[in-house]
Amino acid sequence: MAREPLIRDISDTARWVAYYRAVETARPDARFRDPFARLLAGERGEKIARAQTFANQNAWSFTARTVLFDRFITEAVRGGADLVVNLAAGLDTRPYRMDLPKTLRWVEVDLPGILDYKEHILKSAPPVCALERVRLDLADEAARRTLFSRLGTEATRALIVTEGLLIYLDPEAVATLAHDLAAVPAFRTWIIDLASPALVKMMIARGGDLTAAAGAPFKFAPPDGPDFFARLGWKPVTVSSLLKTAGHFNRLPFFLKVISLLPEPRKPSPNRPWSAVIRLERAG
Repeated sequence: MAREPLIRDISDTARWVAYYRAVETARPDARFRDPFARLLAGERGEKIARAQTFANQNAWSFTARTVLFDRFITEAVRGGADLVVNLAAGLDTRPYRMDLPKTLRWVEVDLPGILDYKEHILKSAPPVCALERVRLDLADEAARRTLFSRLGTEATRALIVTEGLLIYLDPEAVATLAHDLAAVPAFRTWIIDLASPALVKMMIARGGDLTAAAGAPFKFAPPDGPDFFARLGWKPVTVSSLLKTAGHFNRLPFFLKVISLLPEPRKPSPNRPWSAVIRLERAG
């Protein structure tokens, strides 16, 4: 009998990311606490992380990404966001672990299997805000547009979150998603993470075979970086480096700590490894 692959499909990457949240949570100087991460990651999540040597050596990037998404979400909610739409939500637990207003609406969108799994694990944990889960394949453009239209009538200032999603999409698919989001006036802010072509090439060479074999190869790394979104109705407002963020709270090995102290160019080069979390605002 053929041995079951470690990463069976794209949803298993959520277990992998949850494991890194669990590792950070266990630290005495943790930058966030996710009491559900270890249970959600399970044994498979830890095995995936340990098998991904390159990613495991750079676990600081997952921690920095979580910290930055937490920060940007907090700022958006304090700025008046009345709805958070988390696309490809996976095993994210922010509606359970963050300090959010009870009146805030939070909508998670993902495939049925991963949301069913999370719902089962968290069945006894009450969310801190009004939480809705929508089981939907985001590749179904008609279905997602119907959802976006419905959500747009139920909010005045919505925040869109796509953590760890875009890298798995073709540039054309990202552009279509950007257009669909921009078509809804109530969708005001969009938080994304982005990697350069050089970094994605490195990721593919040093461990991308596991995700590729599961039908989820790394794809999206626009040479123009955040400016890719400027022509699609979204203006890059804040670009926060994962390297510099991790450097600020001492999660980097020495040689990367030294690099993190160097000034970053105004426009990152596609030929240099870099990654960031970016806050986009509706253009115009």
